[in-house]
This record gives sequence, structure tokens and C-alpha cells, in this order.
Amino acid sequence: MAMSSGMSLFCRLTGRSLGSVLGHGRGKTLTARRWYISASAGNDLQFKLDERTAHSSLDLFKKDTGVIYRMLGVDPTLVQDTPLRFRDWAVVLADTHIDSGRYYWEVTVKKSHEFRVGVAEVLTSRDECVGTNSSSWVFAFVQRKWFAMTTGKQVPVPLVGKPDRVGLLLDYEAGRLSLVDIQKAEVVYTIKTQFRSPICPAFALWDGELLTHSGLEIPPGL
Repeated sequence: MAMSSGMSLFCRLTGRSLGSVLGHGRGKTLTARRWYISASAGNDLQFKLDERTAHSSLDLFKKDTGVIYRMLGVDPTLVQDTPLRFRDWAVVLADTHIDSGRYYWEVTVKKSHEFRVGVAEVLTSRDECVGTNSSSWVFAFVQRKWFAMTTGKQVPVPLVGKPDRVGLLLDYEAGRLSLVDIQKAEVVYTIKTQFRSPICPAFALWDGELLTHSGLEIPPGL
């Protein structure tokens, strides 16, 4: 089924997947379950994407380090019904939680034109998209522009164009999440906040695919 330009714009602005617009129901309330693994002891955070959190329009690939968006996706009745899963928004979380430390990872974004990358609280609401509430912090690329997002507010980010790959630098104690230009090894923009509970890498996309690269050392000078 083709999606009209008006419907596509609505999905981009609200963060909803097409499935949610067509009436996929919401599920159970998220329970406080410690299902994540701990972050690495050093600075080389390693993670994979957790299928239990993935919206039915998202498929994981490359040993759960990448995610691809499929417009119609899987019938939500055919995927495991779990309170961990996003049902209305095309979001997936990583399988690790972070409650201290300083970490760096990268994301190949060249095959997507509408996406969000950042972090969210482990128990962030599955009824909201990342970047729209006070428990998630992301950098969004939409309509050829970059934005920093949290609590639904958008702040333009002065990154010209869209590189093939970007870096994310997290300092939990300092409450800082930074978007990194990996070609220059420079911070482009930093979201400042105060993390009050465990968080994890978070991803959303509405076309194409993203590929994550974890287990990386923090580049010198950052």
C-alpha cells in the first residue's frame, strides 16, 4: 500500500510509524525488569540491538548491530507481545544499560534520510517516540536538517549535509551527549541534561537502514 505525501509528513513530524497511523493497538505497561547487560568496565562500550524492543516495522541484521525499516513491516500480531516493545513508533533500544562512565560509539547513517540516534532511559515509555519526552535525548535528521531533541523540543544543529557516519560521545556523570564529526574528530553539538537512572543507546528510523559500531575507544582529543 502506497503512503501519501501528506501521511508521510505526518509520520515524520510525530515520529509515528505507518503501522501506528493505520491503527496498531498499544500494549501492556512496561515493567521494571533488569533485562539489560551492564556496560563495559572500560571506555569501550559494546552493545547489540534488542529485538524485544523493536517496533514491528523494524528488522535487525548483521548479528543485531543493524536495523532496517520496512514500510509495512510485520503484522504486530505475529511478533512476540512483550511490554518491552515499541508498538506505535519505529524505535529500537540497545541491549545494555549505562549508569556511569564515558563512552563512544558510531552509527553508519548513509542509507537513511529520516532517523534519530541518541540515548533513552532503560524504562522509557514505549508509548512515546524517543526525543518527544523527558526520558530520551537524540539527534534527529529530517528534511535534510539536523536537530537536537528532548521533551519534544527541536534545536537546529549546525552540521552541514549528512555524513555517511557519525559518532556519539556520552558522559553520564557530566550529563552530556554529543554528536561527533568523525572526519574532523570534533564535537558538533552537545545536549546537556542530568541523567537520573540507567540509560541505553536508542535508535529510530522511517526509511532505509542504520548500522551501529560499538566497542570503540574514545578518539583522542574528545
